[in-house]
Amino acid sequence: MSTRIAFLKGHGTENDFVIIPDPENSIDLPPATVAALCDRRAGIGGDGLLHVVRSAAHPEAAAMAAEAEWFMDYRNGDGSIAEMCGNGVRVFARYLQRAGHVVEGDIAVATRGGVKAVHIAKEGDITVGMGKALLPEGDVTVSVGERSWPARNVDMGNPHAVAFVEDLGHAGNLYTPPPFSPASAYPDGVNVEFVIDRGVRHVALRVHERGAGETRSCGTGACAVAVAAARRDGADPALTGTPTTYTVDVPGGRLLITERTDGEIEMTGPAVIVAEGEIDAEWFETVTP
Repeated sequence: MSTRIAFLKGHGTENDFVIIPDPENSIDLPPATVAALCDRRAGIGGDGLLHVVRSAAHPEAAAMAAEAEWFMDYRNGDGSIAEMCGNGVRVFARYLQRAGHVVEGDIAVATRGGVKAVHIAKEGDITVGMGKALLPEGDVTVSVGERSWPARNVDMGNPHAVAFVEDLGHAGNLYTPPPFSPASAYPDGVNVEFVIDRGVRHVALRVHERGAGETRSCGTGACAVAVAAARRDGADPALTGTPTTYTVDVPGGRLLITERTDGEIEMTGPAVIVAEGEIDAEWFETVTP
């Protein structure tokens, strides 16, 4: 290992990430190491980590290498592995552009949730094809303190429970996962979104991200909220033949979510690289089991 390890820091609507470029998948990143890197006091700090690997070099992505050269090996802030991260994909794409691996226009990014189509605009935002939402059957309830709400179960490649509330303050501090029932609905935990209306096809949310706590933004969560809001409002593009677009305000900014008539969902928002540097190898080895 070299004496120092390169890293960058980026965010998408203030959902922030440590970025570790590692094209050949040569850096070992066990959960404890990822958690240490994401620690906001003793590490670099981030809601999660983007491990940048060529698809052909990673066993989980090799089968996607023909479609997407790069694999987003995404980890939650506690070191656990996640299927997808919508804000993370935008930041991942911005890094690839900054590093000269891609140029503006259309690219493909491999994730554990499948290959995602990404469009890097000449100026400004990045759009990610987030796939189709699945709406599993069954009633779900989420709770905070003495309050409980029915929640819409939405699968965006990762699980979400979307609850419409009267006041975002009712979500509490979101430091710990809000209880949900039945337990069988989410055997591996769930991302929970609390949502209020702000206008016609305009909502705002707070979110507890599984493995990270409350975050300033959640891309897949914004998509899940837009779909849940559309169904609540009686809109289903597959039936009406008309795409629906919702403005979704998150604590860290604003995202535009469009559900097309074929069910595919597109998310548009900013992605910013704010810093780059090197990790001291001696420290890195002390936090790596």
